[in-house]
Amino acid sequence: MHYKADALYHVYNRGNNGQQLFFTPAHYHHFLRLFRQHLAPCAEVLAYCLMPNHFHFLLHTTVAGTQPTAASTSTTTQPLSRGIGELLSSYSQGLNQQLGRQGGLFQPKTKDKQVDGPFCEPSYAATYLHYIHQNPMRAGLANGLDDWPYSSYRDYAGLRSGSLCDQQQAQRLLGLPRSTALFIQESAEAIDPTRVRDRWL
Repeated sequence: MHYKADALYHVYNRGNNGQQLFFTPAHYHHFLRLFRQHLAPCAEVLAYCLMPNHFHFLLHTTVAGTQPTAASTSTTTQPLSRGIGELLSSYSQGLNQQLGRQGGLFQPKTKDKQVDGPFCEPSYAATYLHYIHQNPMRAGLANGLDDWPYSSYRDYAGLRSGSLCDQQQAQRLLGLPRSTALFIQESAEAIDPTRVRDRWL
């Protein structure tokens, strides 16, 4: 896919054939370190959630991350597209080596959906942010939004001082409340699943 600059994308992938991606807390943390290395320089991260067999990111694209090399206009030369490939390849190689396994770990094509296009209502992107944070509860992995350590919810809720997400940019672009209490209240409200067209993974 060709990423446009200054746009919002929901980027996600899952284990090939639904297989598990993360087996220990160290695996989740390692994936996020690789994300910082390969992908964070190419886009602004607004939200994320890592689940045992899939992941979600809400990204705001930058000019630098979407600018193709001078030699080609192919989408594969965009730094953001390259970064996604390098992230998944690096993590797959490390996990395969550690577990003594072979073969593809992720589904062949990472999916992405622009959530601020001309046919999206203004609150659509904010709905996605809350949807991403609610995944662990919907999957029965957590009783509350703050129970799952592998998402950006705890940072927005003031329970952790993580630096991966640009909260100020998210507040500006998505209209999120600047008050932590109001954000927690907004996050707790149920999301109508029909508003998230590709549903949850």
